[in-house]
Amino acid sequence: QVQLVESGGGLVQAGESLKLSCAASGSIFSINNMGWYRQAPGKQRELVAVITSGGSIDYGDSVKGRFTVSRDNAKNTVYLQMNNLKSEDTAVYYCNANVNTVLSVWAGMDYWGKGTLVTVSS
Repeated sequence: QVQLVESGGGLVQAGESLKLSCAASGSIFSINNMGWYRQAPGKQRELVAVITSGGSIDYGDSVKGRFTVSRDNAKNTVYLQMNNLKSEDTAVYYCNANVNTVLSVWAGMDYWGKGTLVTVSS
């Protein structure tokens, strides 16, 4: 089993910054993609940012230029630095990782964290 634990959410004002962290633990052989998704009330879950094991990065259009994703492979941790936050960034942010476990080293499986709430007040 693999667990993803997010931290760093909270309440901030528009224009401020926040940094999210997500640590993966458990029966991990290797981690492929790691990333962040978010879901606002009444909306579908959407991609925020994803980073591959090789460091390739993709961002959702609404966060380009404001958010930065990074990862520490030694710590099995992915980060999301969010700058110039806007009220429309208010959502529950979910960590996602595609993991090869020690019981399935050739087939990656997707795991999700429980989510952390980010609220941006205007």
